[in-house]
Amino acid sequence: MFTGIIEAVGGIKDIEAVGGDMRLSVATNALDMSDVKLGDSIAVNGVCLTAIAFDENHFVADVSNETIALTSLKDIAVGSEVNLEKALLPTTRLGGHLVSGHVDGLGEVVSIKHESRSICIVIRAPKELSHYIAMKGSICIDGISLTVNKIVNADFEINIVPHTQQQTIIKNYKVSTKVNLEVDLIARYLERLLMKQEEISDAGITLETLAKAGFVK
Repeated sequence: MFTGIIEAVGGIKDIEAVGGDMRLSVATNALDMSDVKLGDSIAVNGVCLTAIAFDENHFVADVSNETIALTSLKDIAVGSEVNLEKALLPTTRLGGHLVSGHVDGLGEVVSIKHESRSICIVIRAPKELSHYIAMKGSICIDGISLTVNKIVNADFEINIVPHTQQQTIIKNYKVSTKVNLEVDLIARYLERLLMKQEEISDAGITLETLAKAGFVK
């Protein structure tokens, strides 16, 4: 789990094809690696990856074909800047929101507008994800915990303050940039629970329906 608060902007040092998928070497720059252990999770642009080798300046992670197909990592190149966050600890201050590091889909930047010192960015989400996005709700974009200001159909607007511009790769966004989206965990689980409730209500509550819902064995 992560918080969506970016700890450092790293860079892609090397991309290697291994066994039909991809291995990334990531320069960690300002990320503190002193407490990292082999097998720890590090989010790269919001994608949870496992460190299979590391030192104080970089780490190596394998990326499966499933992850390549579903995230913007398929377009990553040597030299690309990436948002980095280590997995949270029980003592971590939850400054953003709970983020799993499992990308739900790719969004696309459709407009960028400067307002005073902030930047207003409109992103188009995949249609199938739009019902999870709510005004003033949380969304994770390339690993960054952000608040939705407005939403119209599948387009939603976010406001980027100067600190976030300086500390993340969002300063590099252009119209048509593809971004990793992870919707709020609560919205996903609430939908699933409501679907289960509808199934039980439609069929009537019996031992069989309770067993199917996981309440009895």
